Amino acid sequence: MTDAITAGRDQRAESSMEVSPDVVVGLLGTGDRNLRALEELLTADIHVRGNRVTLTGAPADVALAERVLAELISIVRHGTTLTPDLVRHSVTMMSDGSGASPADVLSLDIISRRGKTIRPKTLNQKRYVDAIDTNTIVFGMGPAGTGKTYLAMAKAVQALQAKSVNRIILTRPAVEAGERLGFLPGTLNDKIDPYLRPLHDALHDMMDPDAIPKLMAAGVIEVAPLAYMRGRTLNDAFIILDEAQNTTGEQMKMFLTRLGFGSKVVVTGDVTQVDLPGGAESGLRTAARILDGIDDIHFATLTSSDVVRHRLVADIVDAYGRFEESQDIARGGNRAARRAGPAGRRS
Repeated sequence: MTDAITAGRDQRAESSMEVSPDVVVGLLGTGDRNLRALEELLTADIHVRGNRVTLTGAPADVALAERVLAELISIVRHGTTLTPDLVRHSVTMMSDGSGASPADVLSLDIISRRGKTIRPKTLNQKRYVDAIDTNTIVFGMGPAGTGKTYLAMAKAVQALQAKSVNRIILTRPAVEAGERLGFLPGTLNDKIDPYLRPLHDALHDMMDPDAIPKLMAAGVIEVAPLAYMRGRTLNDAFIILDEAQNTTGEQMKMFLTRLGFGSKVVVTGDVTQVDLPGGAESGLRTAARILDGIDDIHFATLTSSDVVRHRLVADIVDAYGRFEESQDIARGGNRAARRAGPAGRRS
């Protein structure tokens, strides 16, 4: 609770609050790491003595710090383990003018297993998860590390556990092997495993590993290359197409038209990471142009600010984005110069 707020003629404000003893340790973090993150992110000065927190600074800065602390206290009370990354995401949400409540976003439980709960960690991730709940087809588009596939997998497992679907189907194009796979050594499973391994790994995070082979043998969970979807109608299923930027337009159309009754589809991909040969256009890009605006189809966009891996991943994504943008500008300038050159000579 806030005990006092004062502001002098120099427009300095001070606010003091007492934090419940059972919350203060979770709020500050091990070795005060959450407190250090707050000190880096907020302009107001933060002083902690025991379980009393005092904020000083410009009135607007103190007011923001108060709101952030109130949200973080609510998150800790919900049972979520606060980390410097969650502190960072919370401050971003409180500062971007969206009006979103970090406590609402970061306390949304999707599934839990062995004490680990999977939740969205940014506002865009929560919007993505909410869109999966309310739409039949959702496209999750964004760079590596934004949780687009992981959260879709969690929603699929949740739907299976709630019996709202009868099976989960996970697929991705094996474009690096040309989807022929014949030249690779081993059995069919050996050939396709490297391309499907990330989906297996995510499943093992969310379900009892001993149960997965049984569910796969019973057809309740199917993990297969995209080429295996042709000619099928998929009813009462939660279907995820991963790495969709590596589909052709024809493959994307084939996949989307597999949709049957009682099913839900999530398509994930990063249009900046296309591996198609010969400069072919990504089926994900084509779908975004053709299907945008159709009712019950939603396009969710995640950005570098939604990266939930090491903080350097977001910096790397942004750096590559700036480099590629500069290359595009340079190529455009070169094309313009080439077009102007002959015209100039003709004149």
